[in-house]
Amino acid sequence: MAETSQALLDQSVENWLRNLDAALKTRNAAAAAELFAEDGLWRDFVSFTWNLKTLEGREQIAGMLNAVLEETDPGAWALAEPATGTPELTEAWITFETGAATGWGHLRLRDGKAWTLLTTMQELKGYEEPTGARRPKGVEHTIRRGRQSWLEEKAEHNARLGREEQPYCVIVGGGQGGIGLAARLRRLNVPTIVIERNDRAGDSWRNRYKSLALHDPVWYDHLPYLKFPDDWPVFAPKDKIGDWLEHYTAIMELDYWSGTECLKARFDDDSGTWELKVRRRGEDITLRPQQLVFALGVSGYPNTPEFDGAKAFLGEQYHSSQYPGGGDQSGRKALVIGSNNSAHDIAADLWEHGADVTMVQRSSTHVVRSDSLMEFALGGLYSEAALAAGVTTEKADMLFASLPYRILPEAQIPIYQQIAEHDAEYYNQLRDAGFDLDFGEDGSGLFLKYLRRGSGYYIDVGASQLLIDGRVKLQRGQVAKLTGNGVVLDDGSELDADVIVYATGYGSMNNWLADLISPEVADRVGRCWGYGSDTIKDPGPWEGELRNMWKPTNVENLWIHGGNLHQSRHYSIFLALQLKARMEGLPTPVYGLQPSHHLR
Repeated sequence: MAETSQALLDQSVENWLRNLDAALKTRNAAAAAELFAEDGLWRDFVSFTWNLKTLEGREQIAGMLNAVLEETDPGAWALAEPATGTPELTEAWITFETGAATGWGHLRLRDGKAWTLLTTMQELKGYEEPTGARRPKGVEHTIRRGRQSWLEEKAEHNARLGREEQPYCVIVGGGQGGIGLAARLRRLNVPTIVIERNDRAGDSWRNRYKSLALHDPVWYDHLPYLKFPDDWPVFAPKDKIGDWLEHYTAIMELDYWSGTECLKARFDDDSGTWELKVRRRGEDITLRPQQLVFALGVSGYPNTPEFDGAKAFLGEQYHSSQYPGGGDQSGRKALVIGSNNSAHDIAADLWEHGADVTMVQRSSTHVVRSDSLMEFALGGLYSEAALAAGVTTEKADMLFASLPYRILPEAQIPIYQQIAEHDAEYYNQLRDAGFDLDFGEDGSGLFLKYLRRGSGYYIDVGASQLLIDGRVKLQRGQVAKLTGNGVVLDDGSELDADVIVYATGYGSMNNWLADLISPEVADRVGRCWGYGSDTIKDPGPWEGELRNMWKPTNVENLWIHGGNLHQSRHYSIFLALQLKARMEGLPTPVYGLQPSHHLR
C-alpha cells in the first residue's frame, strides 16, 4: 500500500512537470499558467527572470512566461527525489535547465494544481564551479626554470591587483555579507576586491559590546562552502564569530583589503566602469571595477535621535552601535532608550556590571524566548533533528524560500499562536512588569517583523527575566527632552542618568549611497528592505520581494547585498551568478525591474 501511495505521489508530480514542459516547449504561456491554481505563486530566483521575482496568479505567470520564454528556453524538468505529502497537498524537489543554466526547485501541488513553485538558478552552463572532479590540480608537474610557488604567485597577484590589474567587482563592506559573496565570486573566477574600513576581517563583530553573542542558532548561520565544526556552540560569542570570519577570509583566499575606506564613487559612462577613490592604510588608490556591490549589513547609518537638551546632558551618550560594554558601572544610573534586541542586550550588560538600569520602551515589542523559537519555529529546518531527518542547510534555505511573502504570514501565525500558548505564564509576567508586547500587526511573529522592517523584536536570551524581576526597571513613554542630569518623558516624569544608550535602530541602506555616490543615485535606487506589506515601517504598494536586495537595482551595475548570516549565505549564490553572467557577456534580460516607490 505504501509503495502504491508513493508511486501515485511521484506520478502526479511527473505528470505535472510533463504538462509544464510541453506547454513551455510550444511557448504556450496560457496553458502553462492554467497548470497553477487560481491563487498559485511562482517565485523565481534568477533562472527565468534574471531577477528575484514572485508572480502571483495565472495572469502574472503567463505575462512573465510570454516575456521570457524565447530567451530562457527551459526544459529537462524532472523529479529529483520521491515526493512527499498527500494527494491533496504534494511536495516535491525538482530539477530543470534553461539555455543558460541548471536549476533546482521546489513544487507544491494542491489537488493537482501548482500552489507554489520555486525555481532557482544553480550553475551557469560552461562556467560551473571547479569542484569535485573539476577541482584545480594545484601544482605544475613540469620541471622548468622560473617556476613560481603558490605563495610567489599570490604575492605577485596581490601586488598587481588594484593597480596594473583592475577587479571586475568591488564589494564595499567586509562583514559576513561581503566575505560570503566574495567567496562565491572567487569560485566563479570573478576578480573581486572586498574593501573594509576595519583593521581586520571580523572586527565589525569584535568591536561591539563584549557580551554580544549570536541570537540565531549555529545551523542557521553557516557561511558558503565551509560549515562550522560540529562542536561549534549553538550561540557563538561575537569574538569567536570575528575570528571565524578572519580565518575564513584567509582559507578562501579572498582579495580582502582591510584598513581601507571608500571615499567616493562615481560611474564613468564613457568607460562603463565605476571610479572608486579609496584610502588603504594611508595610500590613496583609484579602483575601476565594472560592478559595485554595497554589503554594509542590514541597514544604514545609526538613527541617533536629536532630542532637545542633548548637548546639555553632562553624562555619556552612545548609540548602541558605539556602546563599548563592560567596565565597572557600579553606582551609575543608566538609561537605555529602546526595547528591541540591542536594548535588551545592553541593559543586561549594564546590569551585570553594576549599573542601576532603566529601559525606556517607546513602542511595543515582539518578544520570543530563544528555546521556544528553536522548538516551534526553527527546529524543523535548522537543528540537529532536521539534519538527522535529511534537511540539509541547503534544503532548509530552499524550504524557507519556497513560501512567497504573500502566504508566509499564514504559515507563521499558527507557530506564534502555539508559542503564545506554550509561554502564556511568561508573557503574563512580562505584561505584569509593564512591558508592551505584540506578535506583529497580524500575529505573524518574528520573521515577518524582520523582513518587513528589520526591527521591533527581541529574542530572549535572559534579559526579559531582569525586567520581570524588576532588576532592570521599565518606563514606557516618549522622550520629551534631556537635561543636564537625565531625561524628561512626555508625561513629565524625570529619570536621572549618568549614561544614556540609544538603542534606536538604523536608517535605510541607500543612505550610504547618498554620501558615497550622490543623493540622486540613492533616490534612484530607492529604499532598501521591506516588501510593501503596508505595515509599520514597511509602506505599500505591494512588491512581493525585499526592495533592492541581491537583485538588479534602478542603477545599472550597482547592487545591494546584506542581511543576517542565513540570508547572506543563501542569497549570495544568486547575486554571484548574476555578476558572473554579466562578466562573461551572457544575455541577462531583467524581467520586472521594480520601480522605486520610496526614497530614503
